[in-house]
Amino acid sequence: MIRLSVSQKIAAGYLLVVVFCLTAIIYALTVLGDLTRRSEQLVVREFGAVVLARDLSQALWDQERLEKQVLILKDASMIPLIDARQQSVDTLMERLRALSLGQRLDAVEQRFASLEAAQSEARALLDEGLWQRAERHSAEVVTPLHEETVDSLEAFRQRQEALMDQMLHDFSDRSGNAYRLTLLLAAVGIGLAALVVTAVILKMQRALARLTEATRVIASGRFNHAVGLEGEDEFGRLARDFSEMENKLNELQRLNLDANPLTRLPGNLAIDRELENRIASDRPFAHIYIDLDYFKAYNDRYGYLSGSEIIARVGSMIKDVAARLGNAEDLIGHIGGDDYVVLSTPDRAEAISAALIREFDAMVPGFYSEQDRVAGFFKGLDRYGVERQFPLLSMSIAIVCSDNLRNPSAEAIGRECAKMKEYLKKLPGSNYLLDRREKR
Repeated sequence: MIRLSVSQKIAAGYLLVVVFCLTAIIYALTVLGDLTRRSEQLVVREFGAVVLARDLSQALWDQERLEKQVLILKDASMIPLIDARQQSVDTLMERLRALSLGQRLDAVEQRFASLEAAQSEARALLDEGLWQRAERHSAEVVTPLHEETVDSLEAFRQRQEALMDQMLHDFSDRSGNAYRLTLLLAAVGIGLAALVVTAVILKMQRALARLTEATRVIASGRFNHAVGLEGEDEFGRLARDFSEMENKLNELQRLNLDANPLTRLPGNLAIDRELENRIASDRPFAHIYIDLDYFKAYNDRYGYLSGSEIIARVGSMIKDVAARLGNAEDLIGHIGGDDYVVLSTPDRAEAISAALIREFDAMVPGFYSEQDRVAGFFKGLDRYGVERQFPLLSMSIAIVCSDNLRNPSAEAIGRECAKMKEYLKKLPGSNYLLDRREKR
């Protein structure tokens, strides 16, 4: 039987403390290092893939709308815009490929390749001036492929989000196991009177508890939890990774709402989705298209910041008027630039439009300098470089009611709004026009 002196027992006790503490530290650092690598992969690659898939879907919708606009207007001068939009789509696709996602991207690649081939054929028809064939090709081939590509991107995005959810749950389980084992080792060490390493053990205990809690909170869908760890060690870096991951999730959540950054109103995806839902429900609705006249000239004279302020204020004004005079389920959206839309019911459309024009005209003088306000106009260069007089800002509103259309569709409503907008642009001041023609 081995007999140990008091000094040897103390030394043995301290040796056990060191062994247990070193074991706990090595295990915790190994787990934390693995979690750090996984979190960096999640932030850089997986979140990046979701954001790029969303942006690519948006770019494809924008491209399709532009192609339809060119085919409707039959304006060859707009063809370069299609090329520029195609370049933007190609750039986003290349960035998505660069993430090296392997077979997860195969379905999207196949749809995208088919779409590119169809678009090349459509582009050739446009170059030859064969507008009718180009329009038929777009309706029968390009548009279905657009939809299939967007659907495949949506399915890809959903799979990515499911993968991220699984990774977050794995983080929670792994960090929870690490916490429990480290706590056990630390308790054994403390039980052996390892006072010299108490500070390290407590720090690890607190860090693992907070990281475990943070992982669980994020996995539950709440992305505003503060980890509460600072420093330049592994815990601090992992805490910063968690914070960055929360910021990315919050950003992704906000972007999913498709809100315009200036007005915080829903954008094109939300508008299109709501429009299709209302058409499918077969309940009458009013599509109120709102456009600001002479806004580009104002922007050129007073600058981008002043123009942005007007966009934001008009968005708030439209939201307030619709809240007062519309329905609780009405959608107020910002298409982009100086174009807005309100989806309401036919019985509320005229009252909303009249109030919008009245309140807009009341706020317009405040946007101008005293000289321009008194003159009622200012001189500037138009898009052709010719000097001309530009009146003060005005508002044009086109109202299309679904029950006046024989077969209501987003395209039909868009065409009618475009025609009415051209007519309204020729009238002085602010005006609204309600299309009362029946079943056309």
